[in-house]
Amino acid sequence: MEVKIGVQHAPREIVFETTEDPAEIEKRIAEAVAKDGTFGIDDTRGRRILVPGNRIAYVEIGSSSPGQVGFRS
Repeated sequence: MEVKIGVQHAPREIVFETTEDPAEIEKRIAEAVAKDGTFGIDDTRGRRILVPGNRIAYVEIGSSSPGQVGFRS
């Protein structure tokens, strides 16, 4: 699933794929924001992503869909 995190005062959002449960991601983000902690997650490429909870502007959690290429009828 694809996750997008908007960070305050950053020109680009953080976009990554993960296999974690959406409810668990939401819970961990809420805890990081409430406690001014750090949200950490591993993506499907094996990278560890860390975001300060007090800098999270928004989060989009959804399934990834391949982009459309070519003409549609």
